[in-house]
Amino acid sequence: MNGAARAGVRLAADIGGTFTDVVLETPAGRRSCKVLTTPRAPEEGVMAGIARLFEETGLGGGDVDLFVHGTTLATNALIERKGARTALLTTAGFRDVLEMGFEKRFEQYDIGIERPPELVPRPLRFTVAERVAADGEVLVPLDEAGVAAAARAMAAAGVEAVAIGFLHAYRWPAHERRARAIVADILGPRVTVCISGEVCPEMREYERFSTTCANAYVRPLMAGYLTRLAALLEAAGIDCPLLLMMSGGGVTTLEHAARFPVRLVESGPAGGAILAAHLARECGLADVMAFDMGGTTAKVCLIVGGAAERSRRFEVARSYRNQKGSGLPLRIPVIELVEIGAGGGSIGRVDAMARITVGPDSAGSEPGPACYGRGGALPTVTDANLVLGRIDAGRFAGGRIALDADAAAAALAAGVGARLAMDAFWSAAGISEIVEENMANAARVHAIERGRVIRNFTMIAFGGAAPLHAGRLAQKLGIRRVVVPSGAGVGSAIGFLRAPIAFEVVQSDHCLLAATAPDDANARLARMREEALAVVLPAARACGIDAAAIGQARTVELRYAGQGHELTVALPDGRLDAAALAALAESFEAQYERVYGLRVPGSAVEVVTWSLTLATAAAPAARAQAAQPSDAAAPAAPRAAWEPALGRRTAFGVPWRFDRTGAERVAGPALVAEHETTTVVPAGWSASVDSLGNLVMEADA
Repeated sequence: MNGAARAGVRLAADIGGTFTDVVLETPAGRRSCKVLTTPRAPEEGVMAGIARLFEETGLGGGDVDLFVHGTTLATNALIERKGARTALLTTAGFRDVLEMGFEKRFEQYDIGIERPPELVPRPLRFTVAERVAADGEVLVPLDEAGVAAAARAMAAAGVEAVAIGFLHAYRWPAHERRARAIVADILGPRVTVCISGEVCPEMREYERFSTTCANAYVRPLMAGYLTRLAALLEAAGIDCPLLLMMSGGGVTTLEHAARFPVRLVESGPAGGAILAAHLARECGLADVMAFDMGGTTAKVCLIVGGAAERSRRFEVARSYRNQKGSGLPLRIPVIELVEIGAGGGSIGRVDAMARITVGPDSAGSEPGPACYGRGGALPTVTDANLVLGRIDAGRFAGGRIALDADAAAAALAAGVGARLAMDAFWSAAGISEIVEENMANAARVHAIERGRVIRNFTMIAFGGAAPLHAGRLAQKLGIRRVVVPSGAGVGSAIGFLRAPIAFEVVQSDHCLLAATAPDDANARLARMREEALAVVLPAARACGIDAAAIGQARTVELRYAGQGHELTVALPDGRLDAAALAALAESFEAQYERVYGLRVPGSAVEVVTWSLTLATAAAPAARAQAAQPSDAAAPAAPRAAWEPALGRRTAFGVPWRFDRTGAERVAGPALVAEHETTTVVPAGWSASVDSLGNLVMEADA
C-alpha cells in the first residue's frame, strides 16, 4: 500500500506518570482503556491494557498489524530527576559548561535566584587533555591514559551512564569515538556511554553537552524498558512492527529509540499535538491551543494553520514560573510546546509563606492520590476534584478504580487545611484554582514568546484530567470555545496512530555560503539521506509502505557572518548547483528583511546547519465505536459541585456524553460524563456534540 500504514488492526499505548492509555483501532472502529501505570515495570501496565482490549473485542496478538508506542517515562525522569547516575567526560577547561549555561540570568531582578541542579553534578564531571580545532586540525592529541584514569574514577563513583562531549566533536568526532571505546572497555556493558557527535551533531557546546547528558541519563531506564516490552509482546504473539513515537511528531524503530531515547522525551505530548492538528484541519480551525493534562504533567501547544509549531531546541522541566532559561535545554527535533508539573497526581502543599502550591512532584500511580486507597497520604489535584464534586467516585476510569472521598478529604485537611485554618472543601478549591492559574500562566508565556494572542484561539482539550479544567482555564485565558474530542481521555495514544514514520538528520558545518561547493553540498545531503533512510525505510516496508511514497524536506540554517543566531531557509528539490546556492542567499536576505525589517548589504552569508527529513504520509483516521451495551451508563442524578464563577457549590447536571446528539445543547453548569474523563461545563457556557463526535463548549453570548 502507498503513502500510509495499512489500515488493519493497530494498537497504540501511551505510558504516563499515573495512567497507561491503550487504544485498539480496527476498520470497524476504535476501543480504548486506561490502566494504572506500573512504574517499577511499565511494560506490565501496557500488557494489562492490551489484554483487556483483546478480551473485549475477541482479538488476539496475531491479529495486530502495527503497534505504536509513546511514553512520558523519559520526560518524568528528567523532571523528577530519577534517571541514571551520570558522569560527563569533556575537554580540559570545559568542565563547568553545564553550570555556566548561557551565562544569563533567567530572572534579572530576583537577587535570590537559584538555578535548577545540573543532571551531572560537578564531582561527576571529568576532563581530559585533547583539542581539535574548528577546521579539524588536531591541536592536542587525545590523552588516552587520562581517559582511562577518568573511567576508573567513574567506576569508583558508581556511575551508571557516561556522556562524552568534546570541543568541535559535532564535526570531528574521532576523539569522542576513541574515548568511548576506552571508557566502555573499563566500565563494561552495564554502563551506557553516549557521545555528542552522534546524539547532537550541532554547534554550541552547552546545548550539545546538555542533550548528550540527558540521553545518557535516561538511556538505561528506556533501553531496559523497551527490551522487556519487546519480549512480552513476542510472548503474547504480537509480532507486528513496533514503532516508537518521537518528540518531533514522527515514529521510529525500537532499536533507534533505545539508542537515542532523548528523542522520545516529549513523545506522549507529541501524539496529542498530532491529534489536535488533525482535528484543527478536520474542523477548519485556523488557530488552536492544544491542552493536554494527564496525571503528572500539563502540556500546551499552539496549532497554527493546521500544523503544530516545530523546533530543534526546547527546554524541559522549567523550574521558575515557566521562565525561559530555567529548564534543561535540549537540541532535538521537537513539536514546540510547554510542559509543567501540573497533573491529576500533582501534590498540593503550603509553602513557607503560607501559600498553596501545586507540583511539580506527583503522587503517580504508586502510591497515587489519597483517594486511590493505595497508601497515598498527600493531597493531590485528583483528591481536590473528588471533594469538589467534579468526579464520580463510582465511575472513575470506567468504574474500575473505586475512589475514597473520605481519604481525599482527610489528606486535604491535613496537608493544606491544617496550615491555613480551612476545611477540606476550601483546601480543594484552593488547589484547583492554583493549578489552573499555573496552567494559564504557562499558556500565556508560551503564546507571548511566539507573538500570539491566546484569547483568539480555540482550545482542544484531551488527556484524562484536561476536560475537568479546560472550561476554567479557558475563562482565565479569555478563550470562548473548547473542543473535547471523542476519546479525549486517551488523546495522545490516538494521535500516535495518526503519526507518519519520519526521521530528521541534522549536521552543523560552519562555513561561508559563497565558499560552499555544490558537489560538496550534494554529497553531504546524499549522506544525510542515506542515514535517514536507514531508519525510515525498514519501518516503512514493515508497514507496507513503498519507498517511493517517502517524502523529503531539506533546510539550511543561515546567518550574516559574525551574528550569533540564524534563520531557516528551505532547500529546493533536486541537486544543488551554483545558481541554487546563490538563490539561497537571496532567500535568506528576503526572510531576514521580513523578520527584522532590513537587509545588511555587503555582509557575507554563513552556513550553520544542514537538515534533512524523510517522512511517510499520515495514517488514516478511524472513529470510535458506538457504546456497546456493556458500556451503557444510566444518567446520573444532579450533584453539588464547585463553581468558581459563583464562588460556591451549586447543582450540576450529569448527562452521559454518548446520549447527546448534535441537536441537543447542555447548559452549564454541567458535568458531561464518559468512561475515561469528565468534562466540566461552567456556568454561562453550553455544550453540544458536533457532526464529527466532538463535544464543543462555548461561552454564552
